[in-house]
Amino acid sequence: MAALPEEPAEVVTIKPDPDAGTPPQPPAAPPAAAAAPPAAAAEGEAVGSGGEAVPPKPAAPGPAASPAALDRQTLVAVLQFLRRSNLRESEEILRREARLLGDDLGAAALSPAGAGLLGAPGSDADSAGGEALLSRVTAAAAIAIGGSVATVASSSPGVAAVAAVPPGKVGGGVVVEDQPDVSAVLSAYNQQGDPTLYEEYYSGLKHFIECSLDCHRAELSQLFYPLFVHMYLELVYNQHESEAKSFFERFHGDQECYYQDDLRVLSSLTKKEHMKGNETMLDFRTSKFVLRISRDSYQLLKRHLQEKQNNQIWNIVQEHLYIDIFDGMPRSKQQIDAMVGSLAGEAKREANKAKVFFGLLKEPEFDVPLDDEDEEGENEEGKPKKKKPKKDSVGSKSKKQDPNAPPQNRIPLPELKDSDKLDKVMNMKEAARRVRLGPECLPSICFYTFLNAYQGLTAVDITDDSSMIVGGFADSTVRVWSVTPKKLRSVKTAADLSLIDKESDDVLERIMDEKTASELKILYGHSGPVYGTSFSPDRLWATDHYQPLRIFAGHLADVTCTRFHPNSNYIATGSADRTIRLWDVLNGNCVRIFTGHKGPIHSLAFSPNGRFLATGATDGRVLLWDIGHGLMVGELKGHTDTIYALRFSRDGEILASGSMDNTVRLWDAVKAFEDLETDDFTTATGHINLPENSQDLLLGTYMTKSTPVVHLHFTRRNLLLAAGAYSSQ
Repeated sequence: MAALPEEPAEVVTIKPDPDAGTPPQPPAAPPAAAAAPPAAAAEGEAVGSGGEAVPPKPAAPGPAASPAALDRQTLVAVLQFLRRSNLRESEEILRREARLLGDDLGAAALSPAGAGLLGAPGSDADSAGGEALLSRVTAAAAIAIGGSVATVASSSPGVAAVAAVPPGKVGGGVVVEDQPDVSAVLSAYNQQGDPTLYEEYYSGLKHFIECSLDCHRAELSQLFYPLFVHMYLELVYNQHESEAKSFFERFHGDQECYYQDDLRVLSSLTKKEHMKGNETMLDFRTSKFVLRISRDSYQLLKRHLQEKQNNQIWNIVQEHLYIDIFDGMPRSKQQIDAMVGSLAGEAKREANKAKVFFGLLKEPEFDVPLDDEDEEGENEEGKPKKKKPKKDSVGSKSKKQDPNAPPQNRIPLPELKDSDKLDKVMNMKEAARRVRLGPECLPSICFYTFLNAYQGLTAVDITDDSSMIVGGFADSTVRVWSVTPKKLRSVKTAADLSLIDKESDDVLERIMDEKTASELKILYGHSGPVYGTSFSPDRLWATDHYQPLRIFAGHLADVTCTRFHPNSNYIATGSADRTIRLWDVLNGNCVRIFTGHKGPIHSLAFSPNGRFLATGATDGRVLLWDIGHGLMVGELKGHTDTIYALRFSRDGEILASGSMDNTVRLWDAVKAFEDLETDDFTTATGHINLPENSQDLLLGTYMTKSTPVVHLHFTRRNLLLAAGAYSSQ
């Protein structure tokens, strides 16, 4: 598995504004984390990685140590940690910041004489620059550690210690601790304010946001849900059960409807013991909730919290939220609603900036033999037929390399076997007879209904040549049917195979046993429900390895569907965390994170040209994505239940969707993707403008009597096949 790059953890804290009145006063009890020096949030910065700087508790009685000496101890401890962790580059960055030579590290650690490196106790450097240097060092350490999570803890006046948590799995720029220790995860909830004031804090912020100007209200309203969750969890963890119950009952109804499933899980966490080992709570705690807010809205929020001295809210913002600030006009409620809804908020803009080679690879060239009907002969009138021009090669369709395509050798592709070449030849011949679809020429639909499926149909697939259909069932069986007159046969026994001439042209026919021919074959072997079937080989596993070649880690919940990109360089995954991720097969990196669905994802489909992705979920919406720019470019509304099937026609003109609402819907894909707004401002800020009504893209709706649609497939000639199990309910 290729190592995934990690993002540096930026430390940004609040800085009092000169015109903001009295800054917030520190609480009586110090928080677990002290902050880096105040800094203004810049474009694209993560706000909320640090904490509010507050005066710490007085140190226990004992020999006094000068600030400079304690600073040096902290610096040495950080450098030693980086060296033990083999983080040489980070060590060099920190050493340069502290102006400490490489050979001086050991001396500073072993001898008091090393104290002179940063200024002697009592000197001007000690009194005037010690605290500032420590602030620079701790800030540099947090950045130098890279993707690790750095906690800066205060233990005595002017002293801070840096502890680094090992970096976890990273998917799309979200730092996720690898199997986090439950006690460590929950420790952030140790420091909390007066439990009786939590409702007052939350209602005060809620009133402020609701009274804000419309342009800021929509953006600031994104704070409600993550603040509600973390404030509730703090109360539960600190065993204020009655206050937690009152807080939940008062404010849970104010949250958006698409968070109701998460809130049901949250409502079951009523005691501290319930939190340990709870997967949902750990996911929410270990991945910072991402909010995208304009600079004006952020400044308004910061000023309010300063004036009200609401440290409790601000500490949660700093500790648990990642505020992605952008310059420009605030987004409208419609623009925000289109992008929010996932378990961890929106995707960071940096997560969708990597270059993606979405173009198609150039087809290999080889000769295409003529059909029998193309041979010269006589027609019914006895006149010789006109000889059709011979096609040059399969690759003649792609006259030049797609500029957006990956290099031909970017990933190792297997050499084409004779059977592969034969299949491509058949594909090209079928494509020559393909029906050109469009608004004036809709496809015919053939529906395969599984009757008496008492075993429980859980998965369906159809071969690319549309000759076989397979069903996976809850009783652990896999059943394969032939949908052509050609029956399914088994391979002959080893003794019979030894008598066959391996060099004969019809060897593939000779090895099959005609005595076993039937329309149905049942495959046994699974010990549980079969949730996925495929006739295509998976590139995720190789037969000469017993371990996976790539592990794509980053989703916060179950992966529910997968789909390879047409050029085989990428794979898309949909998850119950309500996000779609695009992974690079070459190195395992997450190159795109798409948010906007309000329920688990159950269907994915790439357009034939590789540029666009369609996704369907339990929210009944089909979302369209521009892979190159990393933007949502369309929303198709009409289904009233989960969308389990999506498929583009072979020429990309039509998008078909199948749902549990017993309907197949056809959409105009060409019109949906034309005149896209992909300028620099839209790409940088995510200010997408979706049409309010998608009915002008709907070309047709086709209902079954009582059969949910679980699979769709366009044949090579653009006939649409659909499948599902009849339901008497």
